[in-house]
Amino acid sequence: MSNSTSPDRRDRLQRAFDECREDDRAALILYTTAGYPSPDIGLDVLLALADAGADVIELGVPFSDPLADGPTIQASSYRAITQGVDLGWTLDLVRRFRAERDTPMVVFSYLNPVLRMGLDAFIEAASDAGADGVLVTDLPVGADEEMEQAFLRSSLDLIRLIAPTTPPERVREIASEASGFLYYLSRTGVTGTQLELSSTLSEEVAALKAMTTVPVAVGFGVSTAEHAAVVARVADGVIVGSALVQALTSGGVEGGRALTTALSSAMRRHAVRSS
Repeated sequence: MSNSTSPDRRDRLQRAFDECREDDRAALILYTTAGYPSPDIGLDVLLALADAGADVIELGVPFSDPLADGPTIQASSYRAITQGVDLGWTLDLVRRFRAERDTPMVVFSYLNPVLRMGLDAFIEAASDAGADGVLVTDLPVGADEEMEQAFLRSSLDLIRLIAPTTPPERVREIASEASGFLYYLSRTGVTGTQLELSSTLSEEVAALKAMTTVPVAVGFGVSTAEHAAVVARVADGVIVGSALVQALTSGGVEGGRALTTALSSAMRRHAVRSS
């Protein structure tokens, strides 16, 4: 098993996508809030997700003002904060997980907790813990070149977000700066489950894939095994967040495991992907 000091650690995300491509399927990327539903079972949740079929895990840092998140993730963030979970605790959870599993891990945070810790301190701590990438929701491309360069010099991939409303020239700019994978939002607004996916999603993803060499993963509103199977046919990765948090809310570790198994099975069963 690899650990956070392995010489090939920087390639863990790339290897995960490569292995999925070899299997002719999309990667299953699961988001959950660190320490939810309880810090006592935070590690158990991550281990269950990894063992049930998650190819990549996005671990959310609880934040008091998560504007981009819908009510489900907001509630999970608030509950985790009230139980003492913060950025330091989250990175320690990454370290404990990395001692047990090799599944790629992306730390998902708002900028404020990172700045509070200190950028250099955060990068060092996240790297040492065994994180593979970081997604900072409110750090758009070009907003802070010095900060972006600090990530570029590190072993962490800086994952970027693209929305359906992003202008084409801006899409090209973001795509050219991408590392790890691109996170494409299936719709505008905040995170949460939805009943229908965009009818033009296939064309949108194809256009984006033509602009970048990194994998393109789709999230925001992918809430059922059926959704995941549809998205898996056009994207390199399928991201599920709010539905997983809901499963953890109602069923704890076993609820999260059951949903992960259902998502993974549906994606593998319908693994007929467009080029």
